[in-house]
Amino acid sequence: MNRIFVTGVMVLSIGVSGCMSAGKHREAVRDDTADRISVGKVQREIREGMSSAEVVSILGSPNMVTTDSERRETWVYDKVATEQAYSASQGGVGGLLGGVFGLGAAGLLGGATGNVERSSGASATNQRTLTIIIKFDENGKVRDYSYRQSSF
Repeated sequence: MNRIFVTGVMVLSIGVSGCMSAGKHREAVRDDTADRISVGKVQREIREGMSSAEVVSILGSPNMVTTDSERRETWVYDKVATEQAYSASQGGVGGLLGGVFGLGAAGLLGGATGNVERSSGASATNQRTLTIIIKFDENGKVRDYSYRQSSF
């Protein structure tokens, strides 16, 4: 009887530990390998006096290019990232215990139906925005830059 109880607890533990949270699912599907534009990258690598070619090699092509009254360019990088994760888990142990041991789960676990089922779910959504504004002088060199970041 002790053997059946210990094995039943192990099976119950396996069934319960099989659930994965939304955070774990998000970690499993997240791809952080891409070279992303970030505030840190702008702070580390963008400098006044850089050429437009150097800026493109670091940040890529801008989303928008405008000129002022003196024909100086302003580049805008506007990035929006939305990350969603959903996790749902459902499990039961009644049929497994009854089939393995020839006993109903109602007798072992004290339930009337013979099945113990659990289900849970969670979802998470995060959104980040980053706007980088780079102003060039008449020679095509960076004369000023700024950035704004939000996360919600």
